[in-house]
Amino acid sequence: MDGIDKARRSENESHADSSILSEIDRTFKAQRRAFQNSPVKSAEQRMSDLKRLKTALVDHQEELVKAVYADFNGRAEDETLMAEFFPSVEGIRYASRRVKRWMKPSRRSVNLAFMPGRAKVLYQPLGVVGIIVPWNYPLYLAVGPLTYALAAGNRVMIKMSEFTPNTSTLFQHIIARTFKEDQVAVITGEADVAAAFSAKPWDHLLFTGSTAVGKHVMRAAADHLTPVTLELGGKSPAIIGTTTPSMDAAERIAFGKLLNAGQTCIAPDYVLCPRKRADAFVSELKTCVSKMYPAMKANPQFTSIVNDRQYKRIHGLLEDAKQKGAQVTEINPAGEDFTDTRKMPLYVLQGMKEEMRVMQEEIFGLLLPVLPYDAIDEAIAYVNAHPRPLTLYYFGYDRRQIDYVLTNTHSGGALINDTLVHVAQDDLPFGGVGNSGMGRYHGREGFNSFSNVRGVFYKPRFNSSRLIYPPYGRWIHRLIYKLFIR
Repeated sequence: MDGIDKARRSENESHADSSILSEIDRTFKAQRRAFQNSPVKSAEQRMSDLKRLKTALVDHQEELVKAVYADFNGRAEDETLMAEFFPSVEGIRYASRRVKRWMKPSRRSVNLAFMPGRAKVLYQPLGVVGIIVPWNYPLYLAVGPLTYALAAGNRVMIKMSEFTPNTSTLFQHIIARTFKEDQVAVITGEADVAAAFSAKPWDHLLFTGSTAVGKHVMRAAADHLTPVTLELGGKSPAIIGTTTPSMDAAERIAFGKLLNAGQTCIAPDYVLCPRKRADAFVSELKTCVSKMYPAMKANPQFTSIVNDRQYKRIHGLLEDAKQKGAQVTEINPAGEDFTDTRKMPLYVLQGMKEEMRVMQEEIFGLLLPVLPYDAIDEAIAYVNAHPRPLTLYYFGYDRRQIDYVLTNTHSGGALINDTLVHVAQDDLPFGGVGNSGMGRYHGREGFNSFSNVRGVFYKPRFNSSRLIYPPYGRWIHRLIYKLFIR
């Protein structure tokens, strides 16, 4: 999606498959007409849509698991079920139970100076929503935003990733059998198709992916003043507290880093560890990884890197770090040779320098830098000196230090004493800040993101505003200024 900006858009569209571009345009117009003809959906209709989506996922569970496995050339079935199906189905169930409540207008207070009058907020569908899905969790990152867009009463078009062709094609067929095209439609295609997709005049556009591509998406959206939700990545730190048992942190960081072979936007990107316990942490990490994955190469529970491009990129980061002086610990419990596979062991890196690429780029793979610190303020200062991350992890049981870390850092979200699981808390907003994104789409905040949150003020027949009409300088104006401007 490198060519998403305006200067290169015409070139991209000329290379894109004209039939797919025509399909995007035709479907977009069909959804826009359908919305104009029926702009409001009842709560019952929305719940019915969500129920159909849930049923379709459950009915095609086995096929989808196999498709994801094929796209990764080896993706643990339990990881697909746990990290994609479970939060997708639970999210649909959560939204279905709350749609009626979310749709109800909310009363707001009216300042005494403007009485008599009433104020309320109405929640209206925006219209036609575009969703761009990444490759790392192709199911969950399509279904999650789709759930809240449907709950808010919108029409939706989804662009699936070209790097997961089996999942993308299957999901397209499932959606086509579940919904009419003018309600929900799935588009497949290469990066140039994604560029054309981003350039449509959506009523809202949600993109999940890298920070670099997110900038291009925002440029494309700016041409139509399209509101965007950007779910990006970045370098999410894991801070181990000064008195925290290293084994507690090591076990939970190992799980969060190795799930999906580190190809998770909220995976711990690097660890800040008390200097005196850094070596002990690495040793305990070895123990934890060995318990979870005694062998990796032929282990169906251990996931592969998605494609050769990503595999080479990760090894490029590793080689750059080695050349610049990093000390590398390979955690490979069975001592296996991975040269003929896209699986790879976990590499722990120490002796880090800022000029290393691994300290500048989101890793998105099985490399884990460990940075020592002497005082918690030093760890906080390091985090704050870099772009704000999508997630911050802190491991410790001292409430005062937890509050101190949370108060003095910024991140899209935070999780204390675990990794990853905050994303599955449906009642928590999820999203980034700064370089890690903008906007939220889980929970009530997700419903609001895909709604026109419309403020309405009602005045009765008696017009109290007449009292302040010109000419100015009368006694009523002086009284109002005296009462309310002080």
